[in-house]
Order: sequence, then structure tokens, then C-alpha cells
Amino acid sequence: MTLEMWVILAVRVAGSLPVLRWAFAGAVIAILVDLSDLFLRAYLDLGGVRNYQSFDKWCDQVYLAVFLVVALRWEGPARAIAVALYAFRMVGFALFEVTGERWLLMLFPNVFEFWFVFVAFTRHWWRTFSWRPRPTAFALAGATAAKLFHEYALHVGRWFDSFTPKDVVAWILGPFG
Repeated sequence: MTLEMWVILAVRVAGSLPVLRWAFAGAVIAILVDLSDLFLRAYLDLGGVRNYQSFDKWCDQVYLAVFLVVALRWEGPARAIAVALYAFRMVGFALFEVTGERWLLMLFPNVFEFWFVFVAFTRHWWRTFSWRPRPTAFALAGATAAKLFHEYALHVGRWFDSFTPKDVVAWILGPFG
């Protein structure tokens, strides 16, 4: 591993830790920090990142494992679904690692991530959410649809592959840059 990869890994690990104290806010932080490697790769010159897609998926395992630790404290359907979704994504991750085929990530979407955020939100701000089968199924369907769209955009359509972080910063800064 290059020094650049170690720096990115350290940032990703540090960005995952707030989840242990604040599930919802920590999850938002971890997801935003997940994007930071794109900017770090663009602005650091410490040896580069070899096989970015694989490296990124390995780094994802850190925050996903922390999400799982927190989800194991939950009860009922929220916990059972979280564990099943985590295991499902691990199958996809393993297949991706063996084959290197990004489309497999679409077949095994990381719904666990969106489910975790939803449950963390309900536990903090929507305590009256009913965990009966119908509302739970709607929530799971919504998380699945949103994540499928996200996975398609990233791994099948590759809509963002032509943009660099420097392009994004320039666009955000616009006339101020």
C-alpha cells in the first residue's frame, strides 16, 4: 500500500468512529467521509491509489462493520433486517473482489447503508415509527429503490466517472474560485 492509501484509510477509519456514539449523525459523517477519498486522491501526491474500486470497497468495510456493531444493539425487525442486509452485501463484496466486475455491486446493492440511516433516524427523531410488517416493508422498499438508483449511477451508468473532484470544487466555487 502507498502512503496515500494509508492516509485515506486513516481518514476513513476516523470518519467511522462517531457512529459508535451518535448513530444517525455518525452515519451521515461516515458517508460523507466515504466521499473524501475522491478529494484526497485528487489533492495528495503520496504514491497514488492502486485499484481504486477494490480499495474503496475494502475501506467501506470499516464503516459498514461499525454500522453493524451499532445495529446489533437494536431489537426486532430493525436488527434482523440490518443483519440480513449486511450479509447480503458481504456476498456481493466477495463476488466483486473475486471477479472485479462492478455490475455485481448492482446485483448486491448496499441497502444496509441506507437501512441503517433510516433506522438510526427513527430511533432518534421518529420514535413512533411502527415496526409492523407493512410500514417496515415500505421503508425497506424505499431504501432498496434509493440504493439501486445510487448503485446504478455509480457502477453501471458510471455517471460520475468523467468528473474529477477538482471539477466539482470549481463548480461549487463558481464565480468565487
